[in-house]
Amino acid sequence: MQLNAKLKKLYVAALIVLVGVISITAREPKLVAQDNMDTMKIAISTDGDFVSSHFGRCPSFTIAEIEDGKILKKETIANPGHSPDFLPGFLAKQGISCIIAGGAGFRAQQLFAEKGIDVLVGISGKIDEVLEEFAKGKLTGGENPCKPGLGKGYGIKKEGGKE
Repeated sequence: MQLNAKLKKLYVAALIVLVGVISITAREPKLVAQDNMDTMKIAISTDGDFVSSHFGRCPSFTIAEIEDGKILKKETIANPGHSPDFLPGFLAKQGISCIIAGGAGFRAQQLFAEKGIDVLVGISGKIDEVLEEFAKGKLTGGENPCKPGLGKGYGIKKEGGKE
């Protein structure tokens, strides 16, 4: 009888996670408008000159400041490491208010939301083109390619053993 109660709790927990994943991946595409806004700082998952398919495990980030539809500043920084809750805190301290990526995991999206950072996924293409579209308020997100378990192995080991 005790085993059935544990299985029932496990089943309920799995359903809660599944519903959360479905709600994030089934959202309508999101448009982040840039018209008449103060300076906004964004971070784009970067792999070479292109948007990386996975936010946390990308080799680098393009950090850009945008104001009144214009890109004021753009720099690329190395990904400092991938571990639970590290990147949302790190990027929040940098003043980032929106992240752009090919995809981001469910838990990562929750953590960014807790820090007040918007998440725009389903994005692909050249970094400069994505920045221009975002600055014009025309960048629309799409389907999140990140599904539970698919991000493993994409990242690279960083100093200190963080992936």
